[in-house]
Amino acid sequence: MSIAPDDIVHWKTWAGRSEMRRERLDREASRRFAAALGENLDVERQQPSLGHWAFFLPVAAASEIDSDGHPKRGGLLPPVSLPRRMFAAADIRVTAPLELDKIACRTSTVIDVTHKAGRTGDLVLVQVEHLIEQDATVCVRERQTIVYRDAGAPTAALVAKEMERGGEDIVWQPRTVDLFRFSAATFNSHRIHYDQPYARDEEGYPGLVVHGPFIAARLFRFAARKGAPSAFSFRAAAPIFAGQPVRLSAAPDGKIVNAIRCDGVTAMSAEVTY
Repeated sequence: MSIAPDDIVHWKTWAGRSEMRRERLDREASRRFAAALGENLDVERQQPSLGHWAFFLPVAAASEIDSDGHPKRGGLLPPVSLPRRMFAAADIRVTAPLELDKIACRTSTVIDVTHKAGRTGDLVLVQVEHLIEQDATVCVRERQTIVYRDAGAPTAALVAKEMERGGEDIVWQPRTVDLFRFSAATFNSHRIHYDQPYARDEEGYPGLVVHGPFIAARLFRFAARKGAPSAFSFRAAAPIFAGQPVRLSAAPDGKIVNAIRCDGVTAMSAEVTY
């Protein structure tokens, strides 16, 4: 589909919009998030990887859910008309630990709205900054990039290659039930993660798509074997599908970690600061 210049100008007016939410950080929400990741359920002692994603979840009325399972366009984010949307990248800085069972405040601000046109069609990139504070101290600063794009051609089924594995690599094979549990823990109703006919027939994927944040959290956990990361920046480059093995691998210095699909494509890469 084509985008009218006036639409782009209109969407750009969303830059600077913000909203604030206050929430008590429920330990059971944190525990469910840890369970979905396959991590330690003793969240009082050790909170899960990227555990701030267990809180401030989007809540939309049933009447406000679109056909893809996402909330309808508008609100804090601009009502971009391109049909596909994805959480494509984030830069996360952790400056203080979050305390469970205490009130926290999250301020979300649209930083920029950018239009790009290339050989794959139109892209609209929306950058949103989230600041999570407790007791007037910023604990987490995260800048997310949300990408909107054309529907595009169907994605071909992956052709698996022999998987090379380094000494510290981990092979992870996300199951359908894992995707369902992560969707439940994050209140994510996008149908590509649990509705196989929709994912195949409507969005052209050969299988259920693993959530970008799920992959990022697994990479964060993998990186944390070297120490507690203070900053974590990731970028998604290609989809990963349920039931297929994924190799988590790190550069020798541990500062770059990658999620590599069964066909050898690097689906997500992250830079880590300890």
